[in-house]
Amino acid sequence: MMFVHHDTSTAAPPGAHRSGGTRRTAALVVASLTAMALTAAVPIASAADDTQGLGNETTLYDFQDGQVPAEIGPYKAQSSIVGDDDKKMRVDFEAEENFYSSFAVRPDPVWDWSQQDSESIGIAMELTNPGDRSIQLIIDLASTSGVATRSVNVPAGGGGTYYFDVDSPALDLDSGLRADPSWLADKSVNSAVWMWGSKETDTSHISQLTFYVAGLLHDRSVVVDDIRVVRDAPGDPDYLTGLVDEFGQNAKVSYEGKISKAAEIRQQRVKEAKDLRNHPVPSDRSSFGGWAYGPRLEATGNFRVEKYEGRWTLVDPEGYLYFSTGIDNARMFDSPTTTGYDFDHDTLQEFPPPYLTAGGPEDLNRVQKSALPTRHEISDVRTRLFSELPDYSSSAGEHFGYTPETLAGPVSRGETYSFYKANVDRKYPGSDSMESWRENTVDRMLSWGFTSFGNWTDPEMYDNGQIPYFAHGWINGDFKTVSTGQDYWGPMPDPFDPAFADAAAATAQAVADEVDDSPYAIGVFMDNELSWGNTDSFATHYGIVSNTLGRDAATTPAKAAFADALEQKYESIGALNDTWGTMIPSWTALRSGNVDLGSDDEAKREDYSALLTLYAEKYFATVDTELDRVMPDHLYAGSRFASWGRTPEVVEAAAKYVDIMSYNEYREGLHPDEWAFLEDIDMPSLIGEFHMGTTTSGQPHPGLISAGSQSERADMYAEYMEQLIDNPYMVGGHWFQYADSPVTGRSLDGENYNIGFVSVTDRPYPEMVSAAREINEELYDRRFGDLHSPDAWNQDRTYTTGEQVTHRSSLYLAGWWTRGDEPGTSTTGAWQEIVEDASGRAVWTPSRVFTAGDSVVHQGVEYDARWWTRNQEPGKSNNGPWVVASD
Repeated sequence: MMFVHHDTSTAAPPGAHRSGGTRRTAALVVASLTAMALTAAVPIASAADDTQGLGNETTLYDFQDGQVPAEIGPYKAQSSIVGDDDKKMRVDFEAEENFYSSFAVRPDPVWDWSQQDSESIGIAMELTNPGDRSIQLIIDLASTSGVATRSVNVPAGGGGTYYFDVDSPALDLDSGLRADPSWLADKSVNSAVWMWGSKETDTSHISQLTFYVAGLLHDRSVVVDDIRVVRDAPGDPDYLTGLVDEFGQNAKVSYEGKISKAAEIRQQRVKEAKDLRNHPVPSDRSSFGGWAYGPRLEATGNFRVEKYEGRWTLVDPEGYLYFSTGIDNARMFDSPTTTGYDFDHDTLQEFPPPYLTAGGPEDLNRVQKSALPTRHEISDVRTRLFSELPDYSSSAGEHFGYTPETLAGPVSRGETYSFYKANVDRKYPGSDSMESWRENTVDRMLSWGFTSFGNWTDPEMYDNGQIPYFAHGWINGDFKTVSTGQDYWGPMPDPFDPAFADAAAATAQAVADEVDDSPYAIGVFMDNELSWGNTDSFATHYGIVSNTLGRDAATTPAKAAFADALEQKYESIGALNDTWGTMIPSWTALRSGNVDLGSDDEAKREDYSALLTLYAEKYFATVDTELDRVMPDHLYAGSRFASWGRTPEVVEAAAKYVDIMSYNEYREGLHPDEWAFLEDIDMPSLIGEFHMGTTTSGQPHPGLISAGSQSERADMYAEYMEQLIDNPYMVGGHWFQYADSPVTGRSLDGENYNIGFVSVTDRPYPEMVSAAREINEELYDRRFGDLHSPDAWNQDRTYTTGEQVTHRSSLYLAGWWTRGDEPGTSTTGAWQEIVEDASGRAVWTPSRVFTAGDSVVHQGVEYDARWWTRNQEPGKSNNGPWVVASD
């Protein structure tokens, strides 16, 4: 993928895999306790007792007067005072009925905390959760610098002290981690993790503090007490030093599954092998993972989509109903982390260009031996994160690599190390560890009950011959680009540039070469989480159009297409001016881009919507054409819309060209408020990414959606999947991702999430495995249970005319009394194989009896029987029993 650097201090789209903070460095100063005096702009209630070791605290709200303060207002929520002697505020979020629910503190006058020198300023509070599910609170702090967004998780029935870092040296320190471990000396205090937005806060003008939940499937409540300002909290000067051990684990905390020696990795391997043997593939699966006990439709030899009995479904190559459950990112590409070292660049070999597919260099771009003497430190912040790194000459040293580019962190390029790959090597000593890892990964997917791999699977596993997969392509090339103004992963392609079609063709061919027409390839995702815009405002909705109209048509093909469309509609520039309320002098001036487009958004909305549709249709049509040219038998699975990057126009445009609509949705589930549009577009749909994580297993950041424990993480996974399985428009759901992010952050952008099914030592999380097995074991009964097929054939049972059985994944009908005659062994015996297509039409099989007037489908053609027939193939004789059906 082609990435560009960007200023991550501005707000990033909610729900994205976001990059780290601004590239500032400063030494962490450990503050001492000093007296604090807030300015008159701060509403002071009383001085809080210093019982938490947090430094100098002044209470803002303690609720002891029994009133919810006037400046605290709920939205789609209820607030009340609870408690007798020690009063607190309870907030009940009405989340089940509302996608967004919140309460906000709007101080009047605004808070000004700038007039006293302090090494650090934070907001602390006591939070407890009276419910039986944890609550993830997103917290926004608004100032003239922007909005700083953090997140906390309050476990079910638990609580404690929570701290929001407002201004500190730690915020100035760019470690390259999405979230640092807490810098506070008091480790019993729960530090809010950074999510997105600004890391800088103007402490002289803080206008609002908002606590909200979004996309929850169940109501939640929280009890709040003692909201206070904290200055000069005692710090831990070594909070980043020696963060990870030789295995890549968090060295500073203990947790279930943590190892202390390499032998434990091999012991885990033996234990897991027994577990995999004891949990074979669910018995109801076809050769491709479809529902062997259900209806059998026409077999085409490849995957397809059908609407069957009122619900969308995939159909496997053998004709069985199929639902895709799987895990993304089963590869090594995202396992490295930057070390803080680099080499003289003129000594480095030329690294391969960005891959067009899910593949990547297996050696992770290990630098050539001649460059090693030039190794030097470029970031002491990074180098001190590691308790130890191996020597290049050691076996563990084989897992160093190099990244030519990063999106965030204190280094823009440099040396990397993969602890996960090193641990895999320890797991399989004396063998081809990568091949053993691939084989074990396939075995896991099958034993855990998954029906497919998700996106970004190591292409070396494509030919495993046991479990299907989705392929992936990145459209990279030297084509022109446009912008939405929210180009999170990079600028948007200009699909009207002929070079874009060339790039799409090259990517489609690269994917086709890897897939090699395999029937196990379900389909292809092309690109990922493009910045299409969102409906938060007119500017974010139509950013592509606004930006493109401001460009010169002579150098921007999309602008030329937009200008052509407007001129074709209005004919005269005056007609356009009358509609938009503008004074554009001519079509030539409009094409130049150097014109005032006016400020009446509503007047322009219809045209901007049409232009956005024109742009999106050109993109999807181009990609569809190129995929269909080289992979006509495989499904186009879309571009994986992010929740922060989709608009109605773009979704509707995609639906005209893709076979499967794909979405990445990082929420607790699909909230009805946000997903009612599925009924409107009526397309087979798939969730390409979701996850939940926790900080209880060593990761400083839980992930975009947090849980209170590993067991709750598994429960949340199961509930999300159940919702997808029950949805008539969904044909699959894929978890992101296979292995945890590195504790020290993946090299691309610093993500350090607990989102894996396996840890950095390749240890499966037992709670997740158990949940997956239970969900996948019941998958087809839950999805298609009302369509259940008859019992399996029993050789000791007598069957009479008209009875049905299943045998070897096929459905059979008894033509007469029979006992002991095995179905499928004769085309003239008692058993007739019954196959139908998605619309219920009979599909011809050699053993089935047809009589005059019966209609069948064979190889896509419909035939009518002229007389009784069996085992006479349609289309083979003009004088036989079959004639092509008339319209």
